[in-house]
Amino acid sequence: MAEKKTTNFSKYIKWFWGIVLGGFLFVCLIFLMASWGVFGALPTFEELENPKSDLATEVISADGKTLGKYYVKANRTPIQYKDLPQNIVKALVATEDERFYEHSGIDFRGTARAVANLGRSGGASTITQQLAKNLFNKGGSSNIFKRLSQKLKEWVVAVKLERQYTKEEILTMYLNTQDFIFNAVGVRSAARIYFGKEPKDLDLQESAILVAMLKNPRQYNPYRERSKDKSLERRNVVFAQMEKNGFITEKEKDSLQKLPLKINFTPESHSDGLATYFREHLKQFLKKWAEHNPKPNGEPYNIYKDGLKVYVTIDSRMQQYGEEAMEEHMANLQSFFDKEQKRNRTAPFYDLDKEEINRTLRRAKQNSDRYKSMKAAGKSEKEIDKVFNTETDMRVFSWKGERDTVMTPYDSIRYYKQILRSGLVAIEPQTGHIKVWVGGINNKYFKYDAVDQQKRQVGSTFKPFVYATAINQLKMSPCDKLPNTPYTIPKEKYGMPLDWTPKNANNKYGGEMTLKEALAGSINVITAQLVDKVSPINVVRLAESAGIESKIEANPSIALGAIDLSLMEMVSAYSTFANKGLRVSPMMITRIEDKNGTVLQEFVPKTKEVLSEESAYVILDLMKGVTQSGSGARLRSSYTNAGDAATGFPYKFTNPIAGKTGTTQNQSDGWFMGIVPNLAAGVWTGGEDRATHFAGIRYGQGATMSLPTWALFMQKCYADKTLEISKEDFEKPEDLSINIDCTKKVVDEEGGEEKETKPDDTDF
Repeated sequence: MAEKKTTNFSKYIKWFWGIVLGGFLFVCLIFLMASWGVFGALPTFEELENPKSDLATEVISADGKTLGKYYVKANRTPIQYKDLPQNIVKALVATEDERFYEHSGIDFRGTARAVANLGRSGGASTITQQLAKNLFNKGGSSNIFKRLSQKLKEWVVAVKLERQYTKEEILTMYLNTQDFIFNAVGVRSAARIYFGKEPKDLDLQESAILVAMLKNPRQYNPYRERSKDKSLERRNVVFAQMEKNGFITEKEKDSLQKLPLKINFTPESHSDGLATYFREHLKQFLKKWAEHNPKPNGEPYNIYKDGLKVYVTIDSRMQQYGEEAMEEHMANLQSFFDKEQKRNRTAPFYDLDKEEINRTLRRAKQNSDRYKSMKAAGKSEKEIDKVFNTETDMRVFSWKGERDTVMTPYDSIRYYKQILRSGLVAIEPQTGHIKVWVGGINNKYFKYDAVDQQKRQVGSTFKPFVYATAINQLKMSPCDKLPNTPYTIPKEKYGMPLDWTPKNANNKYGGEMTLKEALAGSINVITAQLVDKVSPINVVRLAESAGIESKIEANPSIALGAIDLSLMEMVSAYSTFANKGLRVSPMMITRIEDKNGTVLQEFVPKTKEVLSEESAYVILDLMKGVTQSGSGARLRSSYTNAGDAATGFPYKFTNPIAGKTGTTQNQSDGWFMGIVPNLAAGVWTGGEDRATHFAGIRYGQGATMSLPTWALFMQKCYADKTLEISKEDFEKPEDLSINIDCTKKVVDEEGGEEKETKPDDTDF
């Protein structure tokens, strides 16, 4: 009997080990079959070596900050392990894979626990398995057999990844491939979007929030109102796991769990962040560049997927100051414009009759996205008009923030027509580096770029090119005098159909004026005499040589700025004066690298001598007079007057500044160009339509519309000592032969003493 029991026991033992061994062999066979590709293709060795993931192209400023990215679906920019804070590494391992440093891709203990509990205690996927899923097995299946085959493939790929990469590399790849939603793919984008900082600067609480999101970035999202409570709970689970695994003490855990949920949500889209207009212009350039610069395999680079690094000349600090300055002044200026329009029966237009206004609005309607989409859908004009005249909910731009309102699309067109626009650009003359590019007041609502796309009449800001031609060609001095009397150029000359007799804007004539006084006061009749002395064609040649690329007709009216040019052209040409007569073509990119850091192209500017160093210095001295006693003297003001509320001065600049204001007919355009030794900057301000303008010169002149933005920008730059913007005078040539010392004292008739005169604010 005992012998029979022993035999039965031996049989059970054999069966037991047979089942165990058979099960083990079966698992091994299944594993081998998965590795052979029986359940579907696996990534090749090359794919494991170089996992294919879309990488956003990154735009990096001159001071090393990310200005923005180009991507279609994945806003992902990978980082290296050394750039990860250890607190996020510890939080990740403690929460997602406690035995990460012990296993080789598969946690068999965790798997056994998951099987025994039917998955109720978690799926037991290791970080490496999750990485395998992110890289090569995206998208689950509702079919249980497909899910099992996917899991088997994840196991195989996980083991291969463990053989191919170090633990640090796996952790880094995992965090680089996680989608945190809201355009945050990868830990770097997540850190920037949810906290406005780089990953290395994340504190433990912030790292824990990101790790908490890994379970389900939507369900545990700290930004979404409905998921904030869950995000807080999950973050505290992360702290508990860290304490359990010895990364923090119990006291630290208790303290951290009491902290409120805190984020700094900074969305990154193509209309958010710094330099949005610049980034759009750059994108168009990069697309063309990619067409002519293929990869080694002959394929063109894809700026949305290939992870290029584009190093640009924009300085993020200066760009920030430029955008802030524009916002501060334009919000203020708009309030004055809106008050004026309340008295304008044809607001926001002047100089147009009813039919002209209707044509203007109709043209704007036909250019709108709403109209184009309806037209493409086959809607009739009658159907479209009905929609445009029906009130609907909409969100509109305002200087007090976006606001929800109800209006017809047609009324919204008129609403936006009343909002003044502006642009600012700044260039370093010695290098041609574009340091600031503010193409408009808000890229989300106003796409048209006032820096490069737009061309508007430049007014008196073109006069320095006439003076520069006279100085360079005739060696005229700022002290030379010309009569301030009406001057006529006959119609036979320069092919004009009629006589040309310009008038001074203030209609004041008489006596003689030095060139310095004439430019400071923007005296038209003297500029007309100069253009006749040198001939319009020579002015055009100098302007084109200095950087004006638009076609200019060589007729005398160019002397008063009756030509349409872009803000970029003007600032680039003015930079030539500051660089001793040497033109350096504008640069926006220094180099482009691929995702591995290999330099694909370095950029160098083109240079050209335009005028002599002596002539360049003399024209700068002339333009200094504009900011000392002319229409730009508001920069020096220490007194106040009725215009303060609109212009924001006094600014009290004391350093040498060469400048020129400009105001066009009917105050449609206001300009200010300002130069210091190592920076040339220009501002344009006006309406979208030339008929949208201030009724009078008080607010409509360049000294009121654009000079304040320039002044605010420069104040901010000077306050930031790290920028080293010069306050010195322009370097004087050693062999200066032209006399520039023509100081004229003003005598008080009563006491005979010298006195300081109040500057004339009138702009011409």
